[in-house]
Amino acid sequence: MPTAHDITSRRDIEQLVDTFYARVRQDGLVGPIFDEVAHVDWTVHLPKMYDFWESVLFGAATFKGNPLGVHLALARLTPLTAEAFDRWVGLFHASVDDLFIGPMAHEAKLRATRIAFTMRDHVGAV
Repeated sequence: MPTAHDITSRRDIEQLVDTFYARVRQDGLVGPIFDEVAHVDWTVHLPKMYDFWESVLFGAATFKGNPLGVHLALARLTPLTAEAFDRWVGLFHASVDDLFIGPMAHEAKLRATRIAFTMRDHVGAV
């Protein structure tokens, strides 16, 4: 098994995002939100998430979108619970921890936690 390293490149972000969303899709709580409610087109969504995390972690100007607006629209279709946001964070942290170690890996977990809690607070999660 390769030695874990820090997140340093777009390729690392792609590995993280792919690993994370594979776990999301298998999860009984959050998976159905993506696949059965939002009907996510993964061929479109994953590249957007690569861009999003590259922007968040490396300051690249690659992401174009309105994540809060997307989550507000989704909340009109199904309740987005505090438990679901907590699960999302847990799956993200586990994905980072399984793949990476270092300051940027730690930063990714901090940012994911802040993003999830911001979304949760704005969509009125219960």
